[in-house]
Amino acid sequence: MDNLKIGHKIKKLRELKNLTQEHMAKSIGISQGAYSRMELGETEITYTKLEKISEELGMKPEEVIAFNESMVFNVMHNQTGNGLVINNNQISEGDKNLYEQQISQLKEENTYLKSVINGLIVK
Repeated sequence: MDNLKIGHKIKKLRELKNLTQEHMAKSIGISQGAYSRMELGETEITYTKLEKISEELGMKPEEVIAFNESMVFNVMHNQTGNGLVINNNQISEGDKNLYEQQISQLKEENTYLKSVINGLIVK
């Protein structure tokens, strides 16, 4: 994982949820300074830490990793003050076609690699 990119995503999500670094640090059992260094990409974010951070953000680790700040979000707060993030982003037709092309190429590569593996197992 790219610590700088993950740290930046965590910071944006934390800000969307109106949580402080102090709150997040306490929830995962580290100092505020150590937490700040994670957001800045200066220290490694282990998967265990990412799981704890994700849980505090009310998300799955893979959702944190996939977060894209260029998406348009509405931030709403429920009665307890926790943030709810709703994705209002629509994918463009061009992006959709590009993703479909990439998926097709990956499927072909997957099929080829399976045949190579099967050839190695049979021999």
